[in-house]
Amino acid sequence: MTASVTPTHCPYCALQCGMNLTPAPDGGVEVAERADFPVNRGALCGKGRTAPALLSSRVRLTSPLVRTGGVLVPAGWDEALSRIAEGLARTRAEHGPDACGVFGGGGLTNEKAYALGKFARVVLRTSQIDYNGRFCMSSAAAAGVRAFGLDRGLPFPLEDVPRTGCVILVGSNLAETMPPALRFVTELKENGGTLIVVDPRRTRTAEQADLHLAPRPGTDLALALGMLHLVVAEGRTDEEYVRDRTSGWEEARAAAMAHWPEHVERITGVSVPELRAAVRMFCEPENAMVLTARGPEQQSKGTDTVGAWINLCLATGRPGRPLSGYGCLTGQGNGQGGREHGQKADQLPGYRKLTDPAARRHVAEVWGVDPATLPGPGRSAYELLDAMGTDIRSLLLMGSNPVVSAPRAAHVEERLRSLDFLAVADVVLSETAALADVVLPVTQWAEETGTTTNLEGRVLLRRRALTPPEGVRSDLDVLHGLAALLGVEKGFPTDPEEVFEELRRASEGGPADYSGITYRRLAEENGVFWPCPAREGPDGSAGDTDAGPDAPAGGGSGGGHHPGTPRLFLDRFATEDGRARFVPVSHRPAAEEPDDEYPVLLTTGRVVAQYQSGAQTRRVDELNAAAPGPFVEMHPRLAARLGAADGDAVTVVSRRGRAVAPARITAAIRPDTVFMPFHWPGEGRTNTLTNPALDPVSRMPEFKACAVRVERVEAVRED
Repeated sequence: MTASVTPTHCPYCALQCGMNLTPAPDGGVEVAERADFPVNRGALCGKGRTAPALLSSRVRLTSPLVRTGGVLVPAGWDEALSRIAEGLARTRAEHGPDACGVFGGGGLTNEKAYALGKFARVVLRTSQIDYNGRFCMSSAAAAGVRAFGLDRGLPFPLEDVPRTGCVILVGSNLAETMPPALRFVTELKENGGTLIVVDPRRTRTAEQADLHLAPRPGTDLALALGMLHLVVAEGRTDEEYVRDRTSGWEEARAAAMAHWPEHVERITGVSVPELRAAVRMFCEPENAMVLTARGPEQQSKGTDTVGAWINLCLATGRPGRPLSGYGCLTGQGNGQGGREHGQKADQLPGYRKLTDPAARRHVAEVWGVDPATLPGPGRSAYELLDAMGTDIRSLLLMGSNPVVSAPRAAHVEERLRSLDFLAVADVVLSETAALADVVLPVTQWAEETGTTTNLEGRVLLRRRALTPPEGVRSDLDVLHGLAALLGVEKGFPTDPEEVFEELRRASEGGPADYSGITYRRLAEENGVFWPCPAREGPDGSAGDTDAGPDAPAGGGSGGGHHPGTPRLFLDRFATEDGRARFVPVSHRPAAEEPDDEYPVLLTTGRVVAQYQSGAQTRRVDELNAAAPGPFVEMHPRLAARLGAADGDAVTVVSRRGRAVAPARITAAIRPDTVFMPFHWPGEGRTNTLTNPALDPVSRMPEFKACAVRVERVEAVRED
C-alpha cells in the first residue's frame, strides 16, 4: 500500500464515484465510503463495492502470453513486446501504415487515450484508430456539436438536477446503469419537480416516473417531434429566447409541424393525451431539462433523434439558462475524456478536428513532428473492425472486448480471427484477448495514477493505492516500449503526470482545454471542470467563464487560477456567432423494421450487476450470483403465442445470427418488443443479433432496434 487511506474513484461507469481504499488483511484493498465527493456522496453500487475483487491474481492476468503452436503460453516481456513490434513493422513494410489498426477503450485514462492516439499517428503513422466509445454517446456528441458548437456530456453539474422543475429522461435506466445517480431524480421529486421517463420497458427507473412514455423502439425521433409540434400549436414557444439566442428556427419548426400528434401516436404507440401531458409537465415549470442516454442515441438516426430533443429544449428556452438545458448521460468510465484527446478517428487532443490545419500545427509542435506527417481521419469503430483481415492486417487493441460488445459480433469475431497479427493489452483474458497472438497484462485502477473525465466534464484524479503484481506493467509502459522498438526513442514517458503535462499543452486553446488543470489542483479541489484555460483574462480575472447559478461546483484554488467551467453556455454558445443552432430533422424508420419473417423488435441494454461486455464483472462471484446469465424479456402475450413459460429456453433469430437464453416474462415490456442484456458471450451473445447499420453523422451502430423472431426451444426427450 502507498498510503493508509487513498481517496480515488470507481473503475466503472461515467459517474466515477468517489471512494476511499484502505488496506486489507490479505495485502489488497477494501472499499470504504468517501462522502466528500458530490456525485455519489459516499453511495456505491454493487460493482463499485466489489471492484477490489478484480485485483486478485485469481481472476486477472499476471504474465504476458504469446501464441505458440496455436496456444497462448506465458512469456517474458521482452519477447512479448518484440513480437508485437515485429508484427506491426512487418505489416507496415508489406502493406503500408494504414494496414496497422489501433482500437482503444472508453475506460482508458486520459493519459492512456492521449498516448495511444499519439502512438498511432507518430509511431505507426496510421489513420486507422478509433475506440469503443463510438458505441457509447457519439450520436449525442455529434448532435451537441451541431447545436451548441461543443460536446460535453452534461453542460451542468448533476447537483443542478434536483433543483430544476422537470426532467425528461430519454432511454436511460439510471436505477440499474448508474444507481447512485438515482438519488438526484429522487430529490427532484422531493423538491416538487416531476420526472418523465421515455423507455419501451417499465424499468426500475420508469417506476419512479410521474409519467412513463413507452414508445416503440426506434421511434424516439418521432416522439420528440410530436412534442415540439404541440409546443408550437399550444403557443408554448419561448419566442424571445428563440429570437435572441438561436438560429434556424423556421426550418426546424416546419419540419416538426409535419409530425402532428395523431400521426406520432400511430408511429410510436404513445397516445395523444400522453403527449399533451408530457408537453404540459415540461413547459409549465420555469426550469426543465432533457437528459438522453443510449436509448435514442444507439440508432441509425441517433444524431437526428438527439437533435430533435435539443430542438425541443431550444424552442422552450432551456439551454444556457441556470438549472435548465439538455445533457447526455455518458456511459463508460472515461467515455468523455476518452474521445477528447486523440483516440477517436477524426480528433486530436483538446477535442480538435484532425482536418483543421491550425489544430494539426499546434499538436504537431507539441509532439515535435512535421504537421504534414500526421495522417488524416480514419475509419469509425465498426468500419475499422469490419475492415480487419482485408485493408487492416494487424491490430493493437487496448481495453476493449469487441467479440462481445460490437454489433454483428459473430462477424467481428471472424474478422479478428482473419488478422495477420493481433495484440491485446488488458487486465483479464477477455474473449477478444483469447484470440490474440500476444496478450499483455496491464495495471488497473487501484494500481496506477491517472485522470478521467466524468459525465459532467469534471476532470478527476485516480490515485495509485496498491503496487501491481510482479509481471504486470502499465499501458504507458507498453507504449513506451513499443515506440522504442519501432524507432521512436522519445516522446512516450511512463510517468502519468508527465504525460498529463504534455496533454495540457496539446489541449491548450482547444474546445476541451485542460491547460489550466494540474494534478495538484485535482487533488486539492476534488476535480476541475473543463474548459479550464491556463491563462487569466486580460483584466487579471479568471477569464470568460460563468460558474453560476449560485457558486462554482468544484470551486477554484484562487491565486489567479481559472476556476473551471461547471456550467456552459450561460452567456453564449460555442458557435461562431454565439447562437445555438436548430437543425431541421424528420422521422424515418429504423434501418430494419419487422416483417412476416422477423415480426418482433429487439432492444438491448444493461443489468445492474454486470457492466459492458462483462469481461471484468463476470469474474466477480457476488455479481455473477446476482446476474448469472443472459435472458430474453418478453410480454405475456408474446410468450403465450410461443407457448413459452418463464424460464423456458427461447431462440432469438435475426438476419445476422441466433442467440439462446431463458425467457423472462413480464408485463413491463411492450408486446411487440423483446429485451436482452448484452454482457455475455457464447450462445446467449446478444450482439450476435444486432444491426451494424450506422448513423450517417456519428457512425453509431443501431444497437437499440432490429427485427427478430423468437422461437421456443423444444426440450429434448429422454427415452
